[in-house]
Amino acid sequence: MNAVSTILGWIDRNVERVLMITAYGTMALIIVWAVVDRFIFKQQAPWSSTIPIYLFIWVTYLGASYNVRLRSHLAFTEFRSRFPYTVQFFCVLLDHLLWIAFACMVIYHSINLVELLRDNYAIVPGTDDVMQWWFYCALPVGWSLLIIRCLQNIIQDIRRYGRKQPFILHATIGAG
Repeated sequence: MNAVSTILGWIDRNVERVLMITAYGTMALIIVWAVVDRFIFKQQAPWSSTIPIYLFIWVTYLGASYNVRLRSHLAFTEFRSRFPYTVQFFCVLLDHLLWIAFACMVIYHSINLVELLRDNYAIVPGTDDVMQWWFYCALPVGWSLLIIRCLQNIIQDIRRYGRKQPFILHATIGAG
């Protein structure tokens, strides 16, 4: 059980980061290869300008989830920190609930988009068999992870509120 919890803990701490770095690194490699291919070999793979754009979709939505996990997203912390403790708690809770509500809307509509792209066999321009829906799966996956991160933050905030500990109101980029 200890090994399982260690593995799950590592996944919890690193899933977005590993996927973002992988997508970002792949984007960089494709772009570097495209530049070398174009200027040295005087040719260009037709997909080299489209695949990085689609990979950026993954980076974007995994990054949103990652920033919610770190609490480094846009927030009115200076304004909020002037409120009484209980009002701070309800403001933080409202933040999470609004994130979750918006995420549910995005997931609902993005699943429809993914199904439409899948059903119509939409192919990434410049490729013969790379499906667009593979990349657009980033929306429901990223926003589902964001919901999980919001729920984790809600649990932490409820525990902090119960113990009368200060809330994490300020961004700590790179602390996770």
